[in-house]
Parts: sequence; structure tokens; C-alpha cells
Amino acid sequence: MNFPAEEDFHRLLDALTLCVLLHDAETKAIVWANRAACEALGFTLAELLPLKAKDMTRPVPKYRREIGVGAMDRSITEGPQVYEWCYRSRNGADMLSEAIATYVPLRERAVVMVQFRDISVEDTLKQTLRRYESRLREFMQDLGEGVAVLTPTGEVEFVSESGRRVLGLEEGTPLGDLLDYCSEPDRERLLEQLANAPRIQPSAPQRYRIARRDGTPGSLRITCRRIEIENDLNGRLLHFRDVTDEVAVEDARRNEARLLEYAGRYNAMGEMATAIAHELSQPLAAVRNFIEGSIRRLAQPASIDDAVWGLRSADRQAEHAASIIKSVRDYIVKREASETHADLREVLAEVAYFIELRAREAGVTLTIEQAAQPLPVYVERVLIGQVVLNLAFNAIEALGEGTNERTNEGTNRSVASERRELRLVTQLRGKYAIVHVIDNGPGVPADAHGRLFDGFSSSKAGGNGIGLSLCKNIVTRHGGEIRAKPAQHGGLECSFSLPLAAALAA
Repeated sequence: MNFPAEEDFHRLLDALTLCVLLHDAETKAIVWANRAACEALGFTLAELLPLKAKDMTRPVPKYRREIGVGAMDRSITEGPQVYEWCYRSRNGADMLSEAIATYVPLRERAVVMVQFRDISVEDTLKQTLRRYESRLREFMQDLGEGVAVLTPTGEVEFVSESGRRVLGLEEGTPLGDLLDYCSEPDRERLLEQLANAPRIQPSAPQRYRIARRDGTPGSLRITCRRIEIENDLNGRLLHFRDVTDEVAVEDARRNEARLLEYAGRYNAMGEMATAIAHELSQPLAAVRNFIEGSIRRLAQPASIDDAVWGLRSADRQAEHAASIIKSVRDYIVKREASETHADLREVLAEVAYFIELRAREAGVTLTIEQAAQPLPVYVERVLIGQVVLNLAFNAIEALGEGTNERTNEGTNRSVASERRELRLVTQLRGKYAIVHVIDNGPGVPADAHGRLFDGFSSSKAGGNGIGLSLCKNIVTRHGGEIRAKPAQHGGLECSFSLPLAAALAA
């Protein structure tokens, strides 16, 4: 078998793009270099042979000749050595390199072969990445948002420092099972969110009430998506933000809204006190008359049947009075939020009794026109009923003599008693259920329609518009809209729309 000649080995080494220097194993002097090394350092082979480390190395302590010689010596006794070295070319350009020193006992002499390649670009990139990482850590230090990676089996592979702070975890403390932070009902929701995590974009955010590791309660807003990075990450990427303060503010606002809505109902009944008293006076007077008649019948012989009939009639009237009081109490009583599926026609029917009382007292003719088909909505029945009441009472007030102003800028024109009309109309329009409250009163100035529900724009003389603003708040919170416009035959038409409930509208 013929082995390649020495010249062939030189040709092979010269063909490499990797730089190669051969050093005498004992003196460490350069005895040969391939073409790539000569070109990288800017010297010919003849110029390289007499050079020492100080002639071709950056002059800093970490690149002293003793350090390089030490790496070569270790390669003789310990095997190949990998180290960082900075060569300096003939024109003064530095070349940061990864060098590998390998001991090779040749036939004529033992040498240390040093292979090196330029890693300046890689080092610059590493420094840039380290700088970005430091900045990112610094920027994320004060964030109220955490990042976590869950494996396909649900184990926590990574959690950011800001995430640890959000969850109340001290440094080095294991996160544990993420589900342990949630209440039982929220665990099911979180599992469903993780199972349905999309691949391209984050999932819709969901809120969860949690107990931090230190025991304090809190609220998180979580989004997630599926990640699949080959040979790196695989699982779910979670972003979670501390929204405890935000939730607390929203809860406080909701409580304030409930109190205001309750006050609105109480005020509405206060305004109707005269009508309610009149309505109660009729059955109470009948009760008294029936009882007095029964007493007289009992004093007469053979009149026991008439007395019994009178007492039973009195009992029926007492029940009627009790039902009136119960209707008022059920409406006024403070209730917690309770959204439910309902037919908007039934919501209107529930408050129609009070509107009829108020209209009768004011001499207003009330007409109710219900839609022929169901109007399924998902609402708080009491609140939407209050909107209908507020709009209807507002219209009746405007129709009454001496209280016709819709705003302080409005006219004082009164409406003749025979023309006082109020229409309540329910309607289905596309994907919305609508209630119209239409009167033939004096209306409002043309520039007032758009701001009628903005607060402090009253529909009554001396009013402050809080009732109408309350209507807007309630309707908007239910995903609907409220508006006002001139009625077709004079007066004002106020209407509000609510989205149909998909579960019942299908």
C-alpha cells in the first residue's frame, strides 16, 4: 500500500479553510503553517517561522506567551486543549479565535498542531445577546406580568423572575403545580384554556382568582399559546398579568353602580308615593266597608250568610292590598346581580303595573304594543325593568301640566289632557330586541338628543339627568345602545336595544 508523500500532506493541509500552525513540541517555535493561516495573519511562511507570540498576539495579560505555552504543554500530557486566543495580523487587526492544541509525534520531530478559526463575529453576537438578556431582565424586573412554559405533561419548565414575584414565590422556591393556585371551579377553566391553546396567536384572555404562595389572594389575567420549537421548547407558553388592583376597582365600581341603581328604584317609588297611596286606599276602604257591613249583619237575626259573604269579600280586598305592597317591595328591595335568560316582553310586563299607576294619576293614556315573537335576552331583569320605568316616568312627567320641560332649554308648552299619550313598543330587529318609549309631549331642542343620556341633561324642569344617565350605564353594560330622537307625530321617542341571547334566539 502506497502512502501519500510529505508534499501531498502539505497540499491537503493547504486546502483546508481552517488555519493550522505547527509548533515544535519542545521549543514551541513555529515550524510550518498552512495557506489559510498565512493569509489570515498576513505573513508568508518564511516570515512566520522566526516570529514569537509577542509578534502575532494582542498585547494583553490574558494572551501572554506563558499561557499559550501552558496549553500546548497540557496537550502533550492531557490530550487536545481548547482555549481562546487572540491573534494579531501583520496590519494590526485582531482576530479572536478558538484554538485547539493537539500533540502529534511525527517521524522526524514531535510537534503541537494548533488549529484556530476566527470567532470574532460569534463573540460579538454572544456579547450582544448577553447585553440584550441583561436589559431584558432589567426591564422585566418591575413588570406585573410573568412568563411561564409548561411541558406537554403540565410541568413548569420555566418561569420568569417577574412571574415568581406575581405568584409570591421566593427565589429558588419551586413553582409546583400551577393548578394549585386556583380554586376548584377555576381549575377546570384553566385546563380547558390550556387544552385549547392555539398555535399561531395567544388565546383569548381569561381571569382567575388565585391564592399566592404566601397566602394572599389575587387575580391573574392569563393568555396562552402552543409552542413547538424543534429540539428546544415544546408545550404551552403562558403570559399572566397581575390584575388584582384592576379587579378590586371594578368590584368597587360595580358595588357603587348597584347602590346607585337601588337608589334609583327607591327614588322612582318615592315619586309614585301618591299614586301608590291612592291605589291602596281603594281596597283598604272596601275592607272597612265590608267589615262594618258584616258587623251590622251579625246583629240581625238570620243574616249569618250575608256576614260571611262580607268577610270573604273583605279578605279578597285585603289580599289585593297585600299584592300591591308586595309588588312595590319586590321592586324596591336591594338585589344582588343576577343575570338570566328572559323574554324582554315579560320584563316590560313586570313593570307595566307601576307605569299604569303613574299614567293614570297624570291623566296619560298608556298603550302597550308587544312584539308577536319572543325577544330572548340575557339580562338582569330588575335593571332592565328599571330602564323601562325611568324612560316611561320621564315621558309621563313631560306630559303632565306645568312639568313639560325636557331640558332647561326646552319650551314650557303644555299638552292638552285629551292628547296625553304614551306608547311602549317592543320590537325584533335583526339580532337585537328593542323597546321604544314614545310620547306626544313637547320634545327637546334639536341639539339635545345626542346628549340626553350623558348626565346633567335633565328631561324635567329642575332635574339633574341622573336617571337618564343611569339608563345609559345599565344598557351599555348589557352590550346594548340607547338613543333619543323626535317622535314621528311630535314629542320624543327614546329607545334602547339589547343583543339577542344566542342560546334562545337560535
